[in-house]
Amino acid sequence: MNQHENSAAGAEARRVAPRHAWRSDEPQRQDALTRYLGALAALSAAKTQRPAAQAPRPVPPAPFLVRDLMATSPPSVAPDTALPGIARALSEHGTGSLPVVDTDGRVMGVVSEADLLAVVAARTHRTSTASRMRETAPTAQPGGERAETLMTSPAITVRPDTTASEAAWLVALARLKRVPVAEPDGRLVGTVHRHTLLDALLLDDAAILEGVRGRIRQVSPGAADTVQVTVEDGVVRLRGDAAGDEAARLLAEVKGLEPVTDVIDELTIWNR
Repeated sequence: MNQHENSAAGAEARRVAPRHAWRSDEPQRQDALTRYLGALAALSAAKTQRPAAQAPRPVPPAPFLVRDLMATSPPSVAPDTALPGIARALSEHGTGSLPVVDTDGRVMGVVSEADLLAVVAARTHRTSTASRMRETAPTAQPGGERAETLMTSPAITVRPDTTASEAAWLVALARLKRVPVAEPDGRLVGTVHRHTLLDALLLDDAAILEGVRGRIRQVSPGAADTVQVTVEDGVVRLRGDAAGDEAARLLAEVKGLEPVTDVIDELTIWNR
């Protein structure tokens, strides 16, 4: 402590000090208190620096990630897809929006039913007005619009390692029904729907089942076809065949998931 700090500290001490005179043994009492506080500080520092004796901190449970809940192989349209083609794709996939991706699979934007409806309504209005005024039809031909001119850009996306709660917050703020899942380089890898996020946050057994299956696909793709998963009241039961190293990783991952209350291991172990 330098002279200025020492002076300031002394002034503060004098400000809060009691106004009546100290007792005759007050200096000794203050000295004992100072030594006591110093001993506590030293003990605390020793515990912090002790490498082996300190018990390891418990690892907090891991929440579901978007990669556990997303639908893989998501549908999309190319930027040069015409309006009729976009409408057909939306209908075929039973969705209200589709990501627009370039030739490298990177998300450029999102095109929705609302985008198409606005264009068709505007075109119909122009044609009707022109007919009433006996003017020529608009120069834009039906189907002349493309996904790259109709899409909303930049698109709102989430990364695969985003937690379900973070993704749900983003979807709620943006008032989206679904959101594309993209890698940091922008490459589309999936989509996640808001009802899936909601189920995961409510700890619904069906959502836990889907999340556990998704985690298994990420940890050990080979075990996804050989391990059966059932969930009841948050308790996960694993059955089927798995290699020894795979089984250990799967059990550790599933047990560490936040919604899972217990794991029943009925796996048959085999050596590679």
